Amino acid sequence: MRIDAHQHYWKTERGDYGWLTPKQGILYADYMPEQLQDSLRRYQFERTIVVQAAPTLEETQFLLSLYDEYESIAGVVGWLDLDSPQFSEQYAKFRRYKGFVGFRPMLQDLPDSWILRPQVMQNMEQLVKDDFPLDLQLRPRHHPYILEAFRSFPTLRAVVDHAAKPFIAGRILEPWKTEMAELAAFPNVICKLSGLVTEADQQAWNWMDLAPYVHHVIEVFGTDRVMFGSDWPVCLATCSYDEVYLALMNALPSNLTSEDHLAIFGGNAARFYQLL
Repeated sequence: MRIDAHQHYWKTERGDYGWLTPKQGILYADYMPEQLQDSLRRYQFERTIVVQAAPTLEETQFLLSLYDEYESIAGVVGWLDLDSPQFSEQYAKFRRYKGFVGFRPMLQDLPDSWILRPQVMQNMEQLVKDDFPLDLQLRPRHHPYILEAFRSFPTLRAVVDHAAKPFIAGRILEPWKTEMAELAAFPNVICKLSGLVTEADQQAWNWMDLAPYVHHVIEVFGTDRVMFGSDWPVCLATCSYDEVYLALMNALPSNLTSEDHLAIFGGNAARFYQLL
């Protein structure tokens, strides 16, 4: 099964996307499964993982309703408040839905050390116990704190979204390279090769700008702990779905096998999100 492991759907009228305003240009519109189906078909993607774009329980419920309606959605990575005393109750409610395969706190909008708050750490114990996956919306500034969290919970099953958003436009590799190697040392942590085009120079970029970052992710995580995500429709602010896909195909190491490609473009996502 070929899976796009990171994309979004939203309806602006729902009103809980605080970041989504007319200033976002092309993104300030409705994006639903019908608009993505041609691109998925063109690159033989059978299913997708749809990821939250608003920090609300209501949006998670909305995405789960889409899961019930559209066969193309393999699973929903929703939102839960890890810093809430009511987390266990909310978590138990959504675990009853087959389509709820993970959740993501919007870390880039939270204080850098938020992940280490006592209530958050207490609630993460439940995730470790259940071996339930967590998507991490990291930026480089979060690294010292997320690393400390992993030292407390070394078996936490988590995926680093967008390769932790390296500074591609500035062609800056360190300390990102060292930090990614440190994260990769935890065997249950994997990485999404997603969202990279939005970190590149928006005036002039090509796949070669992505290659050093893609190669390093493959080197430290291995092909069995990496997955492709288009980050559609966010990617449209930079380029088309086609350009995202082709840029990654070109940026991948040339010595990868067909089995490696099967893993990166579906197999690893199916295993991580327990879709099998």
